[in-house]
Amino acid sequence: MDTHDTFTPVEPLDDELREDPTLAQDIKALAGQVRTFAEAELAYQKARASYLGSAARTIAILGVVAAVLAFFAVMAAVMGTVIALGPLLGPWGAMAVVTLVLLVIAATCGFAALSKAKRTKAVLGEGAGDAATR
Repeated sequence: MDTHDTFTPVEPLDDELREDPTLAQDIKALAGQVRTFAEAELAYQKARASYLGSAARTIAILGVVAAVLAFFAVMAAVMGTVIALGPLLGPWGAMAVVTLVLLVIAATCGFAALSKAKRTKAVLGEGAGDAATR
């Protein structure tokens, strides 16, 4: 059976819809569509914000747990190093060597951060042209 030969368009039931809509009807329909779109967009953004809040909380908790565990691991390594160097240098010598090494590492990281901050400030600040020539 060929449906192309038997197709007849469905006529609107309302006589008003058979004619071309007026400008007022078009504006009213457009306003309804805009309202529907705005409500859907608001619902979407609320759902998105809720998901983001939940994900941010989970990320923050996991980050704090990771930082705490990393801190304890570093402390265990420091204590292990002091204990391992104790027989060679004595307890005070081992503590001094480990402390000095940690201070040198901290100072190196601090100076690197300071240098990076100065470069970033130069790029973002008024001296952007100066930073490009360095």
